[in-house]
Amino acid sequence: MTASSTFLRVCGLSELEEDTPKRVELDGTPVSVVKTEGEVFAIHDVCSHANVSLSEGEVEDCQIECWLHGSSFDLRTGKPSGLPATRPVPVYPVKIEGDDVLVSLNQES
Repeated sequence: MTASSTFLRVCGLSELEEDTPKRVELDGTPVSVVKTEGEVFAIHDVCSHANVSLSEGEVEDCQIECWLHGSSFDLRTGKPSGLPATRPVPVYPVKIEGDDVLVSLNQES
């Protein structure tokens, strides 16, 4: 079984602040983990428009905004909701086990 088909612990649920992205690396892949609206999401941490970290942006209404040019991405689907980004970014499955936040690099979209 490869790491991409396995859920790996990325942090503790208690380490996540509401609407505050946390950048982690999973097998060299940058991932932004976000707790918002009672759920935890994992999204690729590089904007599809510019090579910058999404975890440095703001979260609102289940969207993460790229701090550089203002494109927002849906945390559920990775789809951009406005220009200049036109391509989605990958989102990853998340499981919560106790206080552990687990992420798989198998893409959901």
